[in-house]
Amino acid sequence: MSEIAHVRGWEAFDSRGTPTVGCTVTLRDGSAGRAVAPSGASTGRYEAHELRDEDANRFEGRGVSRAVRNVGTELADAVRGMDAREWRAVDARLAAADGTESMERLGANAVLAVSLASCIAGAASERTPLHVHLGEGRGDLEIPLPMVNVVSGGAHASGAIDLQDVLVVPLAAGTFAEAIAWAWQVRRGTRLEAEERGMPTALVADEGGLGLPLARNEDAFEIVVSGAHRAGLEPGVDVALAVDVAANQLQDGDAYRLAVEGRALDSDELGAQVAAWCEAYPIVSVEDALSDDDWSGWTSLADRLPAHVQLLGDDLFVTNAERIRRGYESKAANAVLLKPNQAGTLARTEQALLTARDSGYRTVLSARSGDTEDPWLADLGVGWRTGQIKVGSTMRSERTAKWNRLLEIEAEVEAGGGTSRLATPFRDGTAP
Repeated sequence: MSEIAHVRGWEAFDSRGTPTVGCTVTLRDGSAGRAVAPSGASTGRYEAHELRDEDANRFEGRGVSRAVRNVGTELADAVRGMDAREWRAVDARLAAADGTESMERLGANAVLAVSLASCIAGAASERTPLHVHLGEGRGDLEIPLPMVNVVSGGAHASGAIDLQDVLVVPLAAGTFAEAIAWAWQVRRGTRLEAEERGMPTALVADEGGLGLPLARNEDAFEIVVSGAHRAGLEPGVDVALAVDVAANQLQDGDAYRLAVEGRALDSDELGAQVAAWCEAYPIVSVEDALSDDDWSGWTSLADRLPAHVQLLGDDLFVTNAERIRRGYESKAANAVLLKPNQAGTLARTEQALLTARDSGYRTVLSARSGDTEDPWLADLGVGWRTGQIKVGSTMRSERTAKWNRLLEIEAEVEAGGGTSRLATPFRDGTAP
């Protein structure tokens, strides 16, 4: 009775107020799953394709009525009657229905919404949490270590600084509850530090980070370190920093332009700058330090960074197994950011995850800047044991929905007499 009976789509809004695709899947036994697809601002050119209406008279061309129509017609026809519990088979049927590698025909936003809603409905039919449904009963639970936005710029904060995000990583926390509390304290400490320096702190970026008008990019590292000290935490011991450079957004011809500082750097110079930041500050993770086509620059930077630093590919890999394999062969990074909407289905996201693991890469599950109030990403992080998770700051409800779900999972396990542990990818002090 867990066969898919009805698939319904609708036009929803993401956290930036941009239209996106919502979907409800109802099974013959009455179980249902609901999901709203997220959307990114800083997107890689090799991501799966979002289908937009391109009608300038409606949402300035950003409407998704065509994608919604595809949910209720071709995609619904493709999966109707299938067992929703067999989510990989459902996803294979969805991908086949589109028939293109980038899902440009029916839209990855439409396909992902159906993929998610079907899987959630399957878990509901089994009367089991989504993370258990995805994890298929693997032992004790592991809660991913959070990376939490503190200061933001780039495409997330109207270029307040060139760097897209500076985040705190609670290295020494013992539980997820402690980890997220430490992150909250560091963000608060950073805000107080900024206010004492006379900076306005009312501007909140897309993912809840502080949009501070700083004179230099590295001032963001310095002020978050000061925020950690204010919180009574030791930088480099209790907590560390992570940075998302989002270098695609900095490209200007053959150069990378740091507009805040009035500098233009070539690939080698930007790599040297990133390495210098990692030597000067307690940084343990660097994301998208160079552009998504600068393979030789990535390989050079991987050799240049300190051994303990995680070099994380987002736009470089776009949750694509083939690009991850190329990165491994090129020694271009040592960690992969996973975003389900870059892949288009849960099954393709899982394939990217497994490819990363086979390559010895760490993995970080991530939300998007245009995200939704759905909590399913938290369950994916637990069920798939991604090790790390990055969803934004400790404010804005589309961010706290994921943190709250992780807090709930940890509390439920404890209340039920089970055991869980917080992942500790950085405890050994070295990169993978």
